[in-house]
Amino acid sequence: MKLLGLDRLSRRGRILVGAVAAIVVVAAGVLIYTGSRTGNTYNPNARFVHQPPPKPPAKPASFNWDLFGYTPEHTRYFPAPASLAPPFRLRWRHNGGGLLEFPPVIHGDLLFQLVDSGEISALDKETGRVQWHRSLGRLSASTPALDSTDLYATLLEGPGGGGVGRAVALEQKTGRILWSRTLDSRSESSPTVAGNDVYFGTESGTVYALDKATGRTIWTYQAAGAVKASPTLAAGNLFFGDYGGQVQAISARTGAVVWKTQSEGAALGSGTFYSTPAVIYGRVYLGNTDGHVYAYDERTGALDWAVQTGSYVYASPAVTETPGLGPTVYVGSYTGEFYALDAQSGSVRWTYPAGGKISGSATIIGTVVYFAALGTHELLGLNTRTGHRVFRFPDGAFDPGISDGQRLYLSGGYTLYSFEPRR
Repeated sequence: MKLLGLDRLSRRGRILVGAVAAIVVVAAGVLIYTGSRTGNTYNPNARFVHQPPPKPPAKPASFNWDLFGYTPEHTRYFPAPASLAPPFRLRWRHNGGGLLEFPPVIHGDLLFQLVDSGEISALDKETGRVQWHRSLGRLSASTPALDSTDLYATLLEGPGGGGVGRAVALEQKTGRILWSRTLDSRSESSPTVAGNDVYFGTESGTVYALDKATGRTIWTYQAAGAVKASPTLAAGNLFFGDYGGQVQAISARTGAVVWKTQSEGAALGSGTFYSTPAVIYGRVYLGNTDGHVYAYDERTGALDWAVQTGSYVYASPAVTETPGLGPTVYVGSYTGEFYALDAQSGSVRWTYPAGGKISGSATIIGTVVYFAALGTHELLGLNTRTGHRVFRFPDGAFDPGISDGQRLYLSGGYTLYSFEPRR
């Protein structure tokens, strides 16, 4: 499918939709099915673990946003200070030379941006100037991950092309390649780094745990379909969905299955999971191409609720405790509607009509949730409590935003922008 002029066989290229042979529903309490028209399911007795919202980070000498989704739990919430709020002024812009499907990461004074052409750049976050640049392959669609000194990236195609994926480790300061290895298939799964391990999935359904120092395989796990998501790490387990329609939790130490389930089969649509899960409140939240946003129990995989949006939900949910609303899930749909859902019950708190399909994920920065409307090519920011628009910029495509607490770094179609408060 052509997206912004780029013909790619990735997230929106090949959607595996079909009947699922078996329906696995692990229920805790009584499920209430509201009817085939909406396809919503609610479990009012499901376990919900209240958690205090995270506090703003102290002002360290070196600020780091090391992972896709900010934390290993992929809640996509950054507790920015109140001073980082619209209106903004544009500080600098940088044309990445390729489609920006995923946001960069930050370590200290540097931003690291991987573009869809397989090239990666280190940018001075104050000026946007390139510190180093390297071509890693021919095609990519992921956010790199960082530790204290190095950088880890996955690619759909390495330098040789041919649909052969690649994983690479580089030195942050220089871009020097530390190790590189060919994968069993293409990968657009943003790596998750924890301890000495790097975790990611591939289109063959293989999930890898690699030694981050050497690239050596520690273990692999075989899912029922392609794993496009970034594995979410919480309580010692990795959570992810696949293109076979399953959601699973596996041990981060061994790769052994903890639980797995389906997207509830024919009752709710049997779609595929591109969305990266957010794990919080004892639940696993993620979207599906069957149009649902799902919430599963973190310990058992029991279905807590499922809400139908009417079209594909590729986006990864952003979740936080919102003042005045309580725990809330924020996510967009291909219908063009952006949703705020009650994280406990799944009920709709508010919606915002973006005017065009939403493909990329949202990020909550302070009290504003930022996302891109692919259908209108806009970047939008909404007040998390009311849904009122407080920010609009005429260049947006997929997954736009990160921050260091002083500025926003938002991706348009091909350009990365740095914004700072006008005042």
